[in-house]
Amino acid sequence: MTEDNIQENKEKETLAENKKGGSFFPIILILILSSFMYIYWNKAPFIKNAVHAVLDPSAGVLLKWNLAIGMIIVIFVITLITTIIQKYATDQKALKELRKEQKLLQEEMKKYKDHPEKIAELSKKQFEFIPKTFKLTSRGVLFTGIPFILFFRWFNDYFTEIGNPDVLFGIGWFGTYFIFAIIFGTILRKVLKVV
Repeated sequence: MTEDNIQENKEKETLAENKKGGSFFPIILILILSSFMYIYWNKAPFIKNAVHAVLDPSAGVLLKWNLAIGMIIVIFVITLITTIIQKYATDQKALKELRKEQKLLQEEMKKYKDHPEKIAELSKKQFEFIPKTFKLTSRGVLFTGIPFILFFRWFNDYFTEIGNPDVLFGIGWFGTYFIFAIIFGTILRKVLKVV
């Protein structure tokens, strides 16, 4: 087989993989629905009331019991569910393979750092990974996008109602969520072996 044939076969495999990955339409639809729910939270009371009916007696009780500990527990549960969904809603094998290829490409780029024409060629290849990686990693959004937005709207309502107190270390609810979600997410991804 000639080098041209090998390159042609790789391009055909890449096209087949891209088609297999599915379209972006479901992700875009979820993002639009999430935005709709966020915008119409106060204008469509049935959305707000339904979410409060579910979260007030569950997460709300934890936060009333102890604001800091309750918030940490709620963040852990949200991060755990999100991580599990990410693990099982994405093709972990394909993601590992993509990450491996990206790492090899980065190592190759280091070798050719004094050759701008080769770096440009390798950079072009590197950009080809972006849509593939995005398609694979964003599938979890299909299952978590809307609940995530609804949870954040509920958090905003809850903390506004109690006067937006600092939760931990002089940080409000959003900062606390952000910091602990990163910490828990990092730990859970390692423990559950999520790419």
